[in-house]
Amino acid sequence: MAGGFESLGLTGTERGIYTVLIFIIAYGFVMAEEFTHLSKSKPVILAAGIIWANAAVLATQAGVSVEDMHEAFEYNLKEYAELMLFLLVAMTYINSMAERNVFEALRSWLVRKQLGYRKLFLITGVITFFLSAVADNLTAALLVGAVVMAVGAENPKFISIGLVNLVVAANAGGAFCPFGDITTLMVWQAEYAEFFDFFKLFIPSVVNYAIPAGIMYFAVPDEQPKVSNEVAVQLKPGAIQICVLFLLTIVTAVSFKQALHLPPFMGMMVGLSVLMLYGYRLKTVFRVEGDDHFDIFDKVRHAEWDTLLFFFGVVFAVGGLGYIGYLELLSGAMYDGLGATTANILVGVISAVVDNIPVMFAVLNMNLDMDLYQWLLVTLTAGVGGSMLSVGSAAGVALMGQSDHKYTFFSHLKWTPAIAAGYAASILTHYLVNG
Repeated sequence: MAGGFESLGLTGTERGIYTVLIFIIAYGFVMAEEFTHLSKSKPVILAAGIIWANAAVLATQAGVSVEDMHEAFEYNLKEYAELMLFLLVAMTYINSMAERNVFEALRSWLVRKQLGYRKLFLITGVITFFLSAVADNLTAALLVGAVVMAVGAENPKFISIGLVNLVVAANAGGAFCPFGDITTLMVWQAEYAEFFDFFKLFIPSVVNYAIPAGIMYFAVPDEQPKVSNEVAVQLKPGAIQICVLFLLTIVTAVSFKQALHLPPFMGMMVGLSVLMLYGYRLKTVFRVEGDDHFDIFDKVRHAEWDTLLFFFGVVFAVGGLGYIGYLELLSGAMYDGLGATTANILVGVISAVVDNIPVMFAVLNMNLDMDLYQWLLVTLTAGVGGSMLSVGSAAGVALMGQSDHKYTFFSHLKWTPAIAAGYAASILTHYLVNG
């Protein structure tokens, strides 16, 4: 295990097999979220508790000391705490920008441009690709998805293909920057690659998006949307300043990691404190103008808590299975049996079915001896592999829920061959550019 402690090696026991079954059942509920409307965090948190309870019993039966078991448990707690605080700050900034009308103004501007469907297809895809590099792929897909659904209200075909385009763009854009995807962030914080190493994935990420987008482009209706009566949305006071503060917060987080060798979340927390102080200024200076509604704790309250708690459940559930010994078993079957390259490509295929967060957390805890090329490869495949199916990424699941049945599992499946071609081409490009 990566934490420096030994696993129990009790994968063949009845209780050990029971924990795997619990995880599979919990993940079945996660995958069925679109139909059951049961938040994905609920089953995995319960599974995490049951798995660790069984791991504790197995550890006691094996004669492992309480201190050693706590070391394994606290390793997972440290991993989760660092990532949760990092993501909480990023989500708070995104919520603050949304409240200041930053994204609504962008949506209004695009709608008022009266562009044709094909131009909109390209523009929304490119915006999503770059936006997801800093605003995470789920947020980017939802924000630009609102534009696609607004301008394509009279054309369900455009909405369907436009949202497939956004899912691919969001996942590809999130792969080359640690701020764009939780899996990329996990690899960065685990120190398997430096911050600027991830930008070596920029060209493979572009290829991953460009090939399916180029194929889908010719299926987009070559028509003009109906004239819109959209009114221009004005930015609220402080909107631009908050965007600048977010960029400075990213710089601070990177500086804390690169220069001071401190965890990036500490730099993010410094950025949060600056936002809090600026929020106080907004409430006091603009009170006379009737704009005294900026409450930073309201922005924290509206963070994606389902995602943050889902991440808690995943970290502890997978960590518990790893402590019992299942990650060593999986590592032997995949990486020792198939080799690093084949196994890393397979990770991306698995991510199309199972969310990439538990898959990547499992890989990180296998204590693998891989070079930078292989770590970047698994970062790429885990990040973009989820695009092959609509249920393979948070962006796809969220857009299915938002689209009023215009974007579905099967409308996405129609384009899976084109997306798979982009997936294969991005791996080849990574080999040619970085191999």
